[in-house]
Amino acid sequence: GLELASAYPVFEQALAEVCAELDPRLGRSLRGLLAEDSEVLNSTEFTQAALFAVEVALFRLAESLSIRPDYLIGHSVGEIAAAHVAGVLSLADAAELVVARGRLMGALPAGGAMVAVQAAEAEVAESLAGFEGRLEIAAVNGPLAVVVSGDADAVEEWLPAWEGRKTSRLRVSHAFHSPRMEPMLAEFRQVAEGLSYATPAIPVVSNVTGEVVDGFDAEYWVRHVRQAVRFADGVSTLWELGVRRFLELGPDAVLTAMARQCVEDDTEAAFVPALRSKHAEAGTFAAFLGRVHTAGAGVDWDAFYAGTGARRVDLPTYAFQRENYWLMPSAGAGDVSAAGLDRVEHPVLAAAVQLGDRDEWVFTGRLSGESQPWLLDHVVLGTVIVPGTAWVELALAAGRRVGA
Repeated sequence: GLELASAYPVFEQALAEVCAELDPRLGRSLRGLLAEDSEVLNSTEFTQAALFAVEVALFRLAESLSIRPDYLIGHSVGEIAAAHVAGVLSLADAAELVVARGRLMGALPAGGAMVAVQAAEAEVAESLAGFEGRLEIAAVNGPLAVVVSGDADAVEEWLPAWEGRKTSRLRVSHAFHSPRMEPMLAEFRQVAEGLSYATPAIPVVSNVTGEVVDGFDAEYWVRHVRQAVRFADGVSTLWELGVRRFLELGPDAVLTAMARQCVEDDTEAAFVPALRSKHAEAGTFAAFLGRVHTAGAGVDWDAFYAGTGARRVDLPTYAFQRENYWLMPSAGAGDVSAAGLDRVEHPVLAAAVQLGDRDEWVFTGRLSGESQPWLLDHVVLGTVIVPGTAWVELALAAGRRVGA
């Protein structure tokens, strides 16, 4: 977020305000940790605080450009950021809740694990029979995207049943949203009971129920820590409410990809992340604004360009002719040996190269209706498709070439 802070004064101010509340509670400078990009940020105590700070600052920046939401949804700690910007929690109370949450979770014993599995919730729930108290569903992120969390040894026992299915171990310090969170709940409840809660000024969709929240209290945030994140249900609720533009205000595009899986027809909707990990922040955010604009949401471009000297210009008054002037590449082949490749005498395959000293080869060629007119005769449901026999012949030709 520091790149955005240097490019956008509104983001800088919002980040400074959040850090002013977080730093005394964390006992160190969050901004300093962001600047160092150190391993310390991987500790859940600081990870959760950093996510909260960046998300709130992004919201304030978007808000300054007249991008205002009809609904809000978060994912795990992100719901605390949503509750704050919705007016439920003051900045001080939200900071207190986030820091306590991260500190208490971080103080729990290590030894937990989390695994994402590509399967439906019902199927995963059935597979957890016999693992009660050791493993639970921690998140339902999509129709076929479920996260299981709990004891590491239980995960080792459970995983073999999913051989042949796509699974992925998550890089986490603790088994969040699982029975391993139980020891922190009483102290966390005490912290949450000392805070003040207002009615949301912007509707918030709950991770706990997947529905719009009527009101928040201390017990809600305790359940929020312990129970599964029902993100897929939340996105489905938003869809049913008529939401068609989903804007992700966070450090990466993780939720954008998950949300897309949860809707009936993503051609109707726009899913736009404000930032992407390992991408230049200022340019990525500018592209985000462009996509928000083309999706039909209002952007205050005068505010965006204020002080830059940019001015509006008139577009041509005539319609674009939409004619194609691209130069089409020649179908002929050049001397591939000049590029260090072996020439292949074949109507499609043009060259081959061996990968180092391994018994592996790469064959290249060009398939197009221009160089292989016969392709145009194989049409299925209005689409030109390369016949299966052609792929078989290419494989046989490659095999003959290498003596297989």
